Amino acid sequence: MDNLERKKERGLITGLVALIVIIVILALIGLFMLKPEPAIIQGQAEATQVRVSGKLPGRVVEFMVEEGQSVRKGDTVVHIYSSLLEAKMFQAAAMENAAQAQNEKVDRGTRIEILNAARDMWNQAEAGLTIAKKTYERMQALYEKGVISAQKRDEAEAAYKSMQATERAARSQYEMAKKGAQQEDKAAAAAMLNVAKGGVDEVGAMLEDSYLVAPDDGEISDIFPNVGELVSPGAPIMNVLRLDDMWVSFNVREDLLEDFTMGKEINATIPALGNKEVKLKIFYVKDMGSYAVWRATKVTGQYDAKTFQIKARPVEKIENLRPGMSVLVKE
Repeated sequence: MDNLERKKERGLITGLVALIVIIVILALIGLFMLKPEPAIIQGQAEATQVRVSGKLPGRVVEFMVEEGQSVRKGDTVVHIYSSLLEAKMFQAAAMENAAQAQNEKVDRGTRIEILNAARDMWNQAEAGLTIAKKTYERMQALYEKGVISAQKRDEAEAAYKSMQATERAARSQYEMAKKGAQQEDKAAAAAMLNVAKGGVDEVGAMLEDSYLVAPDDGEISDIFPNVGELVSPGAPIMNVLRLDDMWVSFNVREDLLEDFTMGKEINATIPALGNKEVKLKIFYVKDMGSYAVWRATKVTGQYDAKTFQIKARPVEKIENLRPGMSVLVKE
């Protein structure tokens, strides 16, 4: 009887111990299972995009590149033909030719007949001056010898001085005829020619803009129009990705901002690169506005949590990182 009771007691104790062990095991399992998983914040790699657009309305004639192609700054990427610009160039060239003709006409000055007549008058005046000078010199010599009176000598001197004035006037008339138009007319004609040349240069510079070039080193990410389509001034033609200027953008709820302060370095992984671990440095923190707010019921004393945009650059260059790749940060 005693043995039977002892067996029952041992059975109860064994069962109780087994129950306690089971409870402990279940409690440990529950503890591990209920342990919250670390929060994962997902971001995306981005890069600076430079838009290529033209100043002219026209039709796309040819693309010198294709999407995905690498380019260097200054490489020609597209040709746009503008019939309006060609008409302006024809008009500007015609204006330049007209201004050039007018300028040459002014430069030619007075007609050759008038120039010859002025030369003849000057020659006659020079001949008269020579005679008057010799007459005066002879009269002066005779006066000094007492052969003639002072009046005769003075008359010869007056005639000589008069012929000097006449010669100067004739020479001046000839010089004016040789120069042709007045200086004001020449200046006006030259100014008109310069304006016309400026118009040609302006249209020429616009023609150069019909061949668009890459503004930076990078990669062609998007081409918007097709060959043959019309484009307006300022319309986007293509985008150039600057792969040397990349960062990662995250949207972070404000109750998690403690680990995302300005200038802080954070660890992240990139699934597309075999979960490669990288280090990023935060350089931008900004409230995304009321449209990105986590609304709370406020029954439990919670609040409306705002969302902040975080931007972080790789501390070291990450090979094969491409815009759009996911980047993960564990809290």
